[in-house]
Amino acid sequence: MKIALGTDHAGFILKSAVVDYLTSRKIEVLDLGAYVLDEEDSYTDPAFRVGGAIADGEAEAGVLLCGTGYGISIAANKIPGIRAVSCETPENARIAKAHNNINVIALGGRTTKPEEVPGILGSWLDTPFEGGRHLRRLNKIAMVEKSTLNVHMQGGGRITIFNHPLIQHKVGIIRDVTTSVKQFRELLQEITGLMVYDITRTLPLVDKEITTPIEKTVVKSIEGRKMAIVPVLRAGLGMVDGILQLVPNAKVGHIGLYRDPATLQPVEYYCKLPFDIEERDILILDPMLATGGSSAAAISLVKKRGGRRISLVCLIAAPEGIERVHSEHPEVEIFAASLDSHLNEHGYIVPGLGDAGDRLFGTK
Repeated sequence: MKIALGTDHAGFILKSAVVDYLTSRKIEVLDLGAYVLDEEDSYTDPAFRVGGAIADGEAEAGVLLCGTGYGISIAANKIPGIRAVSCETPENARIAKAHNNINVIALGGRTTKPEEVPGILGSWLDTPFEGGRHLRRLNKIAMVEKSTLNVHMQGGGRITIFNHPLIQHKVGIIRDVTTSVKQFRELLQEITGLMVYDITRTLPLVDKEITTPIEKTVVKSIEGRKMAIVPVLRAGLGMVDGILQLVPNAKVGHIGLYRDPATLQPVEYYCKLPFDIEERDILILDPMLATGGSSAAAISLVKKRGGRRISLVCLIAAPEGIERVHSEHPEVEIFAASLDSHLNEHGYIVPGLGDAGDRLFGTK
């Protein structure tokens, strides 16, 4: 068994006790930091690293340590599939495992003594899940997770995969080789619109007074945030209208890149952006995140012209492309409708959908 371990500064005092106990039971420990005591360490980073390791299959379970175990478990539970609970006694751990089948246990450096660690962890590890009515509850939670957003941490960056049934249904149609050019264009717009609906859910709101036909009232209004959408030519053009239908005031820039067929490296031939790009939330649109070269180059071009708040929106992503983008731009969040298996020897995503530009414009 392999258990991922993560801690912030407040939980660091318990780290050696946890490692000693787990290794005494011949359990492999995947240490994801912190490695030294640093008062600036936040509980969010280790929570996401441990949760991501479990979601990606690198570990079967996790132990998280912060001041109380509360904050770090809240953060870990934002990752689908993670069931993290802070436990202060062996009985807490027993019930949490028996009834909730927790795969991450959180301990508090301020609430738990090092000598109490073996009893709490032992109770968690040795208690079987009871199933039955408890399993039905967990299944309902899993269904809710699958219907919303699926967030993974990879290579220090963040990628959000949209698991909404409507998006997945339309992605299945757009992949089909028999889908016509007309259908492809319509589906690409529809999928992009559905994605942006959720991408923009964190836009700040302010109160605004209006007059209805009945009376004056206070409504919500988006707080003066400016948005720019920047498609990577050609295929990114097919995503533009799907966003403009929802955010009609967004400014549109364009970046022209093509992939050298021999080297697979991007070559720039055009770049025109809104004059106030540095003031805007920027969505770079590139349907296929394959090698990642074009997307990474597009992000670099926007940064050189002053862009700061940048996200990448794509239809289908490959692990190789995600790694490339996050190795060069770890702060850029990637949004995708599907995470596919790999690239073939020609640099195409598998299973993918072929060349998005050719299918969008009917050129092949």
